[in-house]
Amino acid sequence: MLTSAFRAYIAAEPLRAARQRHKRYTYGDQWSDIVDDPATGPVPERRLIERTGRRPQTNNLIRRLVKSIVGRYRTAARADAYYSDDPASVDVRNSLPELDARLLEEFIISGCAIQRVVAERRPGGSGVWVDNVSPDNFFVNRFTDPRGSDITLIGMLHQMSWPEVVNRFGHGSRTRIAGLRRLFDAPDARSALPSDEFLGMSLPADADTFFTSAPDRLRVIEVWNYEGRQSSRRGKVAMDMVWTCRWYAPDGTLLDRYNSPFTHGSHPFTVCLYPLTDGEVHSFVEDVIDQQRAINRLVVLLDTIMASSAKGALLFPMDQLVPGYTLENIASLWARPDAVIPIRKSGDLPQQVAATSGGAGAYQLLDLQMKLFDNISGVGDTLLGRNISPATGANLYNAQLREATTVITDLLETFRTFTARRSAKAART
Repeated sequence: MLTSAFRAYIAAEPLRAARQRHKRYTYGDQWSDIVDDPATGPVPERRLIERTGRRPQTNNLIRRLVKSIVGRYRTAARADAYYSDDPASVDVRNSLPELDARLLEEFIISGCAIQRVVAERRPGGSGVWVDNVSPDNFFVNRFTDPRGSDITLIGMLHQMSWPEVVNRFGHGSRTRIAGLRRLFDAPDARSALPSDEFLGMSLPADADTFFTSAPDRLRVIEVWNYEGRQSSRRGKVAMDMVWTCRWYAPDGTLLDRYNSPFTHGSHPFTVCLYPLTDGEVHSFVEDVIDQQRAINRLVVLLDTIMASSAKGALLFPMDQLVPGYTLENIASLWARPDAVIPIRKSGDLPQQVAATSGGAGAYQLLDLQMKLFDNISGVGDTLLGRNISPATGANLYNAQLREATTVITDLLETFRTFTARRSAKAART
């Protein structure tokens, strides 16, 4: 069972790698893609730009885009009273408006929304608790149904403190606690990595993260499997399908095992991968990364043009230099409004040179890319509240806002469906 979980985790490595790239772009690190340098080979794009004498510039439109969509969701949630304000409710106990806003941010960036709903005692009290789960710590079998009805194996990686391990798996037994101490004091569990031949696939660089955790934490692996249990009814043998949970130490030691204790009889996870076409995940941010890269490159180009163009350069003929004056004197006098600069009668006069708009084409292309960014993302001036004419009436503006919101309606409604399924599971936990 642990090997099956490991296979599922390894199979999601491309999704985790894409998520890391999308996250870098969202939070401003937009020059770290590896590109080919003819002189040295693959290097981060930032280093290649710097070697050419230019300065990498970032105009982060993706972050603005993400914040706009999250803000639109929170505004609609308040208007629709989507969350309860009852102090005893699951919503208030878990600060769900804030928790869901952060999860929506993850959903926009990676296309993954994952929460774990359990009933247990915590420092905040006993009851139903909801946690956001990072895709980096999550695994599931490949599924294609957006509702997740074809999920048969699911789970996550935990990083627990020693007291938490004792409370969860010690069962108040000194013998069990001593066994747990010996188990987690054992050598590094990375030796438990299966071979490439056994798995039938090449192990990615992050394979050992499945078995290891932070130095001050202990790795525990939670695996849920939908499996058959044989039972007898009225003299006949019947097969019952149940969700079973197993907790493992990194070396494969089974720490605990039980059938689903929840009223809903399923696993505690609520999962939405978007859009899940043929099992594939393509996030909202993925659509605009190419436009963001083009905008950054144009900004660097314009910056280079401006830095290398003449800006008020003075051409002073040497035959006009009057005895007793130096070019340094002329330079200081040229900038003074009341200066008198003596020159000879004949010959070329001094002249000042300023570059013309040699980057006009680049400016036009930048403007085009900015418009393409808005068109592709669907988050334009109306949704952002920009460039709204005072002459625009309230009815017309609301109509324009509804039209602008249509582009992101699918994303927001998918997330609302996810939170509704989460709330339904929480009510039966």
